[in-house]
Amino acid sequence: MSALPRFSPRTLGIGAAVVTVLVWTAFIVIARASAGRSLTPFDLAFARICGASLVLVPWGAWLVARHRGAASSLFGLSPLSLRITAVAGVFGGLAYAMLAYSGFFFAPAGHASVLMPGSLPLWTTLLAALVLRDRITPMRAIGLAMIVAGDLVVGGRSLLQAFDGGEVWKGDLLFMSAAFCWACYSVVARRHGLDAVRATIAITVFALVTYVPAYSLLVAGGWVASHIGTAPWGEVAFQMLFQGVGSVVISGITFTRMIQYFGPVRSTMITALVPGLSAFGAVLWLDEPLYWNLVAGLLLVTAGILFGVQKTAGARMAPVVAAAAVGRANNG
Repeated sequence: MSALPRFSPRTLGIGAAVVTVLVWTAFIVIARASAGRSLTPFDLAFARICGASLVLVPWGAWLVARHRGAASSLFGLSPLSLRITAVAGVFGGLAYAMLAYSGFFFAPAGHASVLMPGSLPLWTTLLAALVLRDRITPMRAIGLAMIVAGDLVVGGRSLLQAFDGGEVWKGDLLFMSAAFCWACYSVVARRHGLDAVRATIAITVFALVTYVPAYSLLVAGGWVASHIGTAPWGEVAFQMLFQGVGSVVISGITFTRMIQYFGPVRSTMITALVPGLSAFGAVLWLDEPLYWNLVAGLLLVTAGILFGVQKTAGARMAPVVAAAAVGRANNG
């Protein structure tokens, strides 16, 4: 039998970049589309956690068994210590998912395209400067100013509409809060030098042992509405497959491969495609209008991301860029 084809590092790097961008883009479009169907935000988080757990929990148990004596927690399922697992799990496994999915029930995907990917570098840089004492270079400061301007152009309009009874501003705040939580997780990952695979396993295990029992009890007691039992099984299975396996597992692996080949700066420039692609995807597949402020916000945020990573290769900020993007790899 002929040997299986061996792909070059360049081919694997490019393929990983394509898959990563497509999954991150699809996450925004599909999450918004899901908000108009059967499941609630808490149902979507439940499907995400359960889907990812099917792959990552056995993987985590295998890693712990293989490296006996190394740090582990939560019944030997998390390959990290309990303290790090809990801190990373709260921000990266629970808060992000619940805030992001809730945001899609108030605001369109176009807003998420700008405010989640756009706010992430902003929050990560500010937190890194505060917690890790990283220096914000003038070039990066200009990029962050562009990102803030883009966020204000998009979110400011919906905030003004709140006086007329609009609720889009709630989604905008939820999107920015979700990005803040993921930035916290990214800084934790960098501060402790966490491996991307082990960190992803840890936050998934933490979410499984905390969120799933709490969600089940609250639903059984009637305190939280759930449509898991009445939604079509095909929809539930799809959400588990895409939100869990696709957004968490596959994009986590492909991003790790992409950053190994392209490096943190070039990888961040590649993922700057996500805001524009997801916004135009929402126009094509969700029939969302493309207002002038959304276009302006997209241009400002994308330019800010690209401008902010210029001339940072080899600088101290490069690991921060990498940490933020590794965090996004788990969100889809």
